[in-house]
Amino acid sequence: MINNRIRREQQTIAAMMAIYCADHHQTRGVLCEACVHLLDYARRRLESCPFQSEKPACNHCTVHCYSKEMRGRVQEVMRYAGPRMTFRHPILSLYHLYDKFRKVPELPKPKR
Repeated sequence: MINNRIRREQQTIAAMMAIYCADHHQTRGVLCEACVHLLDYARRRLESCPFQSEKPACNHCTVHCYSKEMRGRVQEVMRYAGPRMTFRHPILSLYHLYDKFRKVPELPKPKR
């Protein structure tokens, strides 16, 4: 079951992907195949986040959920769409700003 925190992160990344894809791939209202693939990957990674409801903003996280290649692609989307989110999705932007100030939790140590 997906908690509200992860669901909101999924909404945020979907909004960012829509902005990025519309402006870079000239799509309107629908994502291109490459962006659909990246969004699906990001959603799956968010679902498996070890922090769940305590999740900090990704750029402050101690765990790298994305592969190196995908991390670069997601960062490109976030760098472009992030500043544009303020005007297009102000509520999600405020939540994201709040999340940047969350304390980064520690992962439980594995039992031996």
